[in-house]
Amino acid sequence: MNILGISCFYHDSAAALIVDGKIVAAAQEERFTRKKHDERFPEHAVAYCLTEAGITIDDIDIVTFYDKPFLKFERLLETYLDYAPIGVASFVKAMSVWLKQKLWIPQMIKDELGYAGKILFTEHHQSHAASAFFPSPFQEAAVLTVDGVGEWATTTWGVGKGNVLEFKEEIHFPHSLGLFYSAFTYYTGFKVNSGEYKVMGLAPYGEPKYVDLMYKHLIDVKEDGSFKLNMEYFNYPVGLTMTNRKLDVLFGGPARKPESPLTQKEMDIAASLQVVTEEIILKIARHIHKETGMTKLCLAGGVALNCVANGRILREGPFDEIWVEPASGDAGGALGAALSTWYEYLGNPRTADGVHDQMRGAYLGPEFSNEEIKTMLDELNAPSVFASDAKLYDTVASYLEHGAVVGWFQGRMEFGPRALGDRSILGDPRNQEMQSKMNVKIKFRESFRPFAPSVLREKADEYFELDGHSSPYMLQTAYVAKGRRREMSEEEKKLWGIAKLNIVRSDLPAITHVDYSARVQTVSADVSPRYHALLSAFEKRTGCAALVNTSFNVRSEPIVCTPRDAFLCFMRTDMDYLVLGNYILDKKMQSEWKESLDWKSKYELD
Repeated sequence: MNILGISCFYHDSAAALIVDGKIVAAAQEERFTRKKHDERFPEHAVAYCLTEAGITIDDIDIVTFYDKPFLKFERLLETYLDYAPIGVASFVKAMSVWLKQKLWIPQMIKDELGYAGKILFTEHHQSHAASAFFPSPFQEAAVLTVDGVGEWATTTWGVGKGNVLEFKEEIHFPHSLGLFYSAFTYYTGFKVNSGEYKVMGLAPYGEPKYVDLMYKHLIDVKEDGSFKLNMEYFNYPVGLTMTNRKLDVLFGGPARKPESPLTQKEMDIAASLQVVTEEIILKIARHIHKETGMTKLCLAGGVALNCVANGRILREGPFDEIWVEPASGDAGGALGAALSTWYEYLGNPRTADGVHDQMRGAYLGPEFSNEEIKTMLDELNAPSVFASDAKLYDTVASYLEHGAVVGWFQGRMEFGPRALGDRSILGDPRNQEMQSKMNVKIKFRESFRPFAPSVLREKADEYFELDGHSSPYMLQTAYVAKGRRREMSEEEKKLWGIAKLNIVRSDLPAITHVDYSARVQTVSADVSPRYHALLSAFEKRTGCAALVNTSFNVRSEPIVCTPRDAFLCFMRTDMDYLVLGNYILDKKMQSEWKESLDWKSKYELD
């Protein structure tokens, strides 16, 4: 039984394939088209999934779409009617897209894929919930999904047992924690649906001085975590912007213009927003635990990518264990739609062992052999050295030990927004200058942006306060172990804003955020053997079992997919070495790279 899941037309379109219940392949369309957050029909992602399984579209038994377009269209119409005559410009723009494209999805699937079989539709939050629970290690668990909006739901919770998901409560549009966060993403001058993680990264530099203001004027939160927004301040239901002039007045000025200098105001807003978000999520989690008595919680939806909130749920919430879908956003909806079909629609049995999840480390994308890599290198006349596994790991560890930045391209591409050691840029976390070097010279992005550590799973508790928990998908924060921290002086404690950035806080300064936290990835030998081997080689050389791990891309570009993508990114940045499979490329040995100025300006200003 071959089931193809599809998500598209909003952001992060993707395709996922399961064969007899096993997740075989999943990928976002952006990785193939090189358009970040590509929302178009995922023709390339579908083609990859079929190729990976060695089948054609004629072998697909069911195609499942990740939401119900007619319910979403109903919500759109009702919302515009409620606000009429306000929002005419937005209504005309939306109707043009819906009438030309989004209402004809069944026919589009048939036409784009040449498919004549069964087509099903799951509800949006059902897809999210299925992506969270069914691949999880748990036979039964509470399930929470939080995002911007699906059809009507913005927040849902329920219970998963075996092959059944049962929803208990939900919150409806326009009251949305995801859109509340996105509204302030817009107000602080970042791009909606992609800049939210920047706001999260900015939060520790500010003081949460606007929390009371938000609770008083913008959002009413009950003890069970349910909430309502004061829509007088928000424009997103029918407008072309997220917020309005009334919010400008409340916060003492208009939204920050993109790319203009950040001020303490934006940092304080980010800090306040993060506090409110975390408090709401914690209240919901405690309510779910009280109602269900479950000891385990699964999460998905865009808000589940807020790793700081996830860390607080694990540390302070009532659940013994949590599991977060690594592709929690809309891309993961494609996987959830396929899994929902296999378990809920077809009624197939499901068992989980309580330890291992079914995501295969999220390594579900394309893989390239050494032979394919060599062919590409020859085509580009790119000098390289082949190193056997026996030499590769120690050689690369030596480069990292001496301060080099290394592009690391191995195995299958990750599914979801995090690079987990197959499409990664790596550095030495002990190097005080590594964060600045990577942000400015490699990633072309804001200096405040934090970097995440990868650490050997078996050594993780020596470095971070994880209390024995694993974090394979880099979806929770943990504090750096107390013995590794450096106490700040009284003068350093008085610093504000970005001035906090360059203070050394631990013996791993490149990955220790200003609040002593880090977004941790634990690496296991059975899930990621090559990355684990590199970390082990680095530890053998240095005594440090951790590396800086950031995604293999530059600002506004998707994570690299192919060896050619990786080579172009390598040549366009100040990376020192590129490792493609077993081939090592030294920047000093490459021919002079010639590029138009338009490329760099795009990534500086987009």
